Amino acid sequence: MMNRKAFMTMLAAALLPAPQLHAQPVDKAVRIGLLASSTGPNPSGTANYQNLLAALRDLGWVDGKNLIVETRFAGPNPQRLREVAVEFKAVPVALIVTAGTTAIRAARDGAPGLPIVMINAGDPVGAGLVASLARPGGDLTGTSAAGEEALGKQVELLAAAVPQLKRVSVLMNSANPANGFFFDAMQLRAHKLGPQLERIEVGSPGELDGAIARARGGTLVVLGDPMFGAHRGRIIELTLRHRVASMFGARIFAAEGGLMVYNSSDVWHWRKAAGFIDRILKGAKPAELPVEQPTQFELIVNLKTARTLGLTLPPSLLQRVDEVIR
Repeated sequence: MMNRKAFMTMLAAALLPAPQLHAQPVDKAVRIGLLASSTGPNPSGTANYQNLLAALRDLGWVDGKNLIVETRFAGPNPQRLREVAVEFKAVPVALIVTAGTTAIRAARDGAPGLPIVMINAGDPVGAGLVASLARPGGDLTGTSAAGEEALGKQVELLAAAVPQLKRVSVLMNSANPANGFFFDAMQLRAHKLGPQLERIEVGSPGELDGAIARARGGTLVVLGDPMFGAHRGRIIELTLRHRVASMFGARIFAAEGGLMVYNSSDVWHWRKAAGFIDRILKGAKPAELPVEQPTQFELIVNLKTARTLGLTLPPSLLQRVDEVIR
């Protein structure tokens, strides 16, 4: 028969909490990598970065608490972008999020097997990034750039801004795999409107002067590319010097002196990216998450630049403008 002392010892042991040798903190942060193809000192001041963090917070992911966003500015060089992707995989991060075809392809090549959330991929199917928009089939998913209709719209808007438009030059980085998709889409609309489309490819910033000079006195569509984003000041300066009516795909170009911008909203792309990040972190496979395309677009016009170029924009065009920069 058990004595009282032995009974009390057993009772005390039973009331102690069981040891948890493999327990993890409930608030352990998940780490993701943001690969930026632009140049700059600190991503926290950019609107795109803030939109991404705000959308993640709405979904319950708070940077510095249950989420850590590792951000790297790699610049426009594809080799450096791949190197940073390799570094991210070694950290390791749960996924990489990056924008634009050049950076997306570099992330895929540098970190095979790691989930990648694409932002504004030019032509993800044509570039071989995904099998299809509906079923990507690999490690990549996210948002793609505007479809053919929106790309052709850039040509149409230039034709509305410039009387008797005869030639539209298209500036592109020769290394960007989405060039064919972009140019073909604009060629279809140009053929219907009448102006001749000229393809101008550059391989380095040093070629920009001569390339833009070729568009002198005409119009120029500048395709989205990290190189052009990094050297936008120079590009805008050259378009004004050579009196070239310019069309871009990001608001910052119009804000800094470009004539017009027509594209899907950056806010839409970056907030959508948060949704893909959320689903992947919760176990979804990129292969089964359809790539999304934008359905809303914005037209931005810099009236000061229009006056500098001697253009009087018709009321029919101004009525369609979402934002006027004076």
